[in-house]
Amino acid sequence: MRDIVDDLLRVWHSGRTGGLATIVRTMGSASLPVGSAMLVDPDGGVYGAVTDGGLEEIAYEAVLQAARTGRRAMHRYGAATGDSDRDATMDVFTEPFSRRHFPEFPLVAAEIAAHRRITVFTVVWHSDADLIGQHLVTDKKHGTELLALPDSDVFVASFAPPPRLIIFGANSFAAALTVQARLLGYRVTICDSRENFAKPEKFPGAEVVVDWPHRYLNTLSAAGEIDGGTGIVVTSHDPKFEIPLLTVALRLPELGYLGAMGSRTVHTQRMEDLRAGGFTEATLARLHSPAGLDLGARTATEMAVAIAAELIAARTEQSGRHAQHAAPQSALKTVVGMSN
Repeated sequence: MRDIVDDLLRVWHSGRTGGLATIVRTMGSASLPVGSAMLVDPDGGVYGAVTDGGLEEIAYEAVLQAARTGRRAMHRYGAATGDSDRDATMDVFTEPFSRRHFPEFPLVAAEIAAHRRITVFTVVWHSDADLIGQHLVTDKKHGTELLALPDSDVFVASFAPPPRLIIFGANSFAAALTVQARLLGYRVTICDSRENFAKPEKFPGAEVVVDWPHRYLNTLSAAGEIDGGTGIVVTSHDPKFEIPLLTVALRLPELGYLGAMGSRTVHTQRMEDLRAGGFTEATLARLHSPAGLDLGARTATEMAVAIAAELIAARTEQSGRHAQHAAPQSALKTVVGMSN
């Protein structure tokens, strides 16, 4: 739902009714994760997705019916690939969406925008049909999953603060990487000690901080704002900025990704300087240098793609250079329609 929050908020404020579909359970090799959502607005516009391929029109009609009739329902969709081990099934809950149906939604949107944790419980089945579609909002930590209770099924959608990417060095590479990182759902911060370079208007969508890099990173660490999901990319090659910063970064107990840009010559000198500072090879192995997968990138935009790819690989603990694509779908079908 996170990627369509603004669209949902627009429908909510319009006072009209749209339809919302949410994947609440998957079985097999589903292409979209649990929690993926699709909105059909009052004018029939589509935002987000809960299916792909030949099921899109079927899902669209189901959501449209929820908007038009106010009916809440569970639907089961299946995708057959010809390989039983790769067949996928997903349960999708459809419901009307409006100010009347989800009065608490602006709170949810505000907490997501403020990077605060928010969890939404939705009754997707109940022995008392009048309770289906009821929402409960809380700030308690919970996993995103479908809970099967004795007399009801409750879907829990948990929105944790997005992972953070801190880019040190305000330049064209940082601007291009900001765009890529935001597409991947990162909250982006740009830090540079040079005020004339660190201009917020140059980095739309990012927080811009003017401070010495190593000092700013120490401040964040002391405040508990660095965790295992945090990424750090150093785009400045100046040793007087880079080495103190990397010294701090390599001593952090938790970090999702640490990368430093530069040529092979810069990389060689960088590693020599860090070894001279007492870092072992095991510690230096945490540093991606030069940053980015070897895609033959040359421009700032291409380098941003290469680094974003390496970020994804680090996040999913994959080291391979080639994506593994799912087998082509040979048949798509609606397995079961489950109405409440």
